Amino acid sequence: MIVKIKKEHEDFVMPLYAKEGDAGMDLTAVSMETSGKFIEYNLGFSLELPKNYVALIFPRSSISNKVMYLTNSVGIIDSGFRGNITVRFRRNMPGIELYDIGDKVAQMIIIPYPNIELELVDKLSTTERGKGGYGHTDKK
Repeated sequence: MIVKIKKEHEDFVMPLYAKEGDAGMDLTAVSMETSGKFIEYNLGFSLELPKNYVALIFPRSSISNKVMYLTNSVGIIDSGFRGNITVRFRRNMPGIELYDIGDKVAQMIIIPYPNIELELVDKLSTTERGKGGYGHTDKK
């Protein structure tokens, strides 16, 4: 599948899979802005996703060494969005090591999604799980 990508920054690095079989393409920071609340990395590109596809932006596993987190947990890039793509992190503690410009800071997975139509009903079918919620399978 081919997805159109537009360079939005002179230091743009093409998102690529690091290894064969990887689900996510690595995303490289081309610039960084910090504020009191956020560290925002510019990824230097925009996308033209096909209809009924979405790009999901996740932190990389190296985030565990940084004591920071992606502020919206998972970024969602809709097929209609044509803007420059950035990621925002928040520090868990002051004085932590941040990603630098040129570092791989996130990963992107592009997947199809169905167009769902919801039907309002008075009753749902029963299942073994039922209404069991958080941690219900650990209870004895």
